[in-house]
Amino acid sequence: MNNVALLILGVVALGAVTIAAVGLFRIRRAVNARGLDVWVPAYIRSRHKTPAPSSQQPLHLFIAVCDHYEPEWASPSTSVAMSRVEAWVTQYPKLFSQFADSRGKPPHHSFFFPQDHYQPQYLDALRGLCEAGYGDVEIHLHHDNDTADTLQQKLVEFRDTLFERHSLLRRDPVTNEVIYSFIHGNWALCNSRPDGRWCGVDHELPVLLQTGCYADFTMPSAPSDTQTPIINRIYYAADTPAGRCAHFSGPLARVGQAAPQDH
Repeated sequence: MNNVALLILGVVALGAVTIAAVGLFRIRRAVNARGLDVWVPAYIRSRHKTPAPSSQQPLHLFIAVCDHYEPEWASPSTSVAMSRVEAWVTQYPKLFSQFADSRGKPPHHSFFFPQDHYQPQYLDALRGLCEAGYGDVEIHLHHDNDTADTLQQKLVEFRDTLFERHSLLRRDPVTNEVIYSFIHGNWALCNSRPDGRWCGVDHELPVLLQTGCYADFTMPSAPSDTQTPIINRIYYAADTPAGRCAHFSGPLARVGQAAPQDH
């Protein structure tokens, strides 16, 4: 084989390697952009740890609907936002009153209402739906460049408004404190976005705990880069010295075991 032929083969081989490298780079970028590098390995690991249900025992199925309920999505007029709320209030019972669980209860929708969209008329309407047994209102929050103090003020004021003004939320039967569950707007719990936007509070978990939050339902967030490595699990998270992304790890919840202190 002469030198020209060898040169041609070399160029072809180099071109093939280059194309393959570009292809792998694009695949890796697509994988990272969708958070697949975080949640796919976690999903595979979790599958190995999940015991198969016994065919000899009844299976209890729970479906959690954690709705980022935002009547003012896309900045509509107040009348349009109110019509969205009224559609839920009138249509939900019509659609779901025919269904019931093993206790005779209809499907129970969780309205995680954003503090930053608060208007009394929205909550007054949802209160009637909740009192009829069709749902609960919980707390949702979009915030940016906050501090622990300003965050605590927002949560306490909104919690008390929901409980005292609208007779929503509930008291813990043991501690008697008003409690709530939480969804973080833009999925940025514990300031977990790499760019630091849509939160600002590294040590967010202690604020939630101190203001009565008993559980966070922000996840899953994939393809966002705020997705945690723990998926399909109920687990406890505690603040860390670093603070940021403290909810990315923690012990799994187990039947008969109390929550670790400050988790």
